[in-house]
Amino acid sequence: MSEPLSEPGLRPAYPVRTARLDLRPHRASDLEDLLAFHSSPAVTRYIPWPVRDRDQVRETLTVKLGQGELLEPGRWLVLAMELRETGRVVGEVLLKWASAENRQGELGYALAEQVWGRGLAVEAAAAMLDLAFDGLGLHRVCAVLIAENTASAAVLRRLGLRHEATFRDALRWEGRWADEQVYAITAPEWAARNG
Repeated sequence: MSEPLSEPGLRPAYPVRTARLDLRPHRASDLEDLLAFHSSPAVTRYIPWPVRDRDQVRETLTVKLGQGELLEPGRWLVLAMELRETGRVVGEVLLKWASAENRQGELGYALAEQVWGRGLAVEAAAAMLDLAFDGLGLHRVCAVLIAENTASAAVLRRLGLRHEATFRDALRWEGRWADEQVYAITAPEWAARNG
């Protein structure tokens, strides 16, 4: 999984392998695969970024190229989800180191529409939770979503995250007020579930 560190942070050994995925830092060659799902209205519907064109995906990929390590709070670890059977990037999974003092993190993911319903988001997110708790030593990881995103809520429940809160009219979404939900799991809960 991750090698022990003398300094705080997370430098995973890549690739992080799951049953069907290799999770790894992004490469410049991922541009076409990223464009396929970053430009999809169905994929970006509940994600806090707009549909992106090629230039916007190239620009965001440049940032992602430097997000393969998590060395300080406030930063994101962003990994490509490469499907081993095809060698294509079909999504990405993210972990934010939200607080060192309180050992808090935040989980996120995005998945290409053509592979929805195959359990890949659960697979990738479970590996990221292992990194969060075992590699980085976090105590609690949350995920924040638009309440209408029932598919993502189902993924989180499958992982064992519990619904902690709903914030009514918490943000503007598609030109209207929308509810936001928070799901979370702690390290002891994750260990008990996977022990």
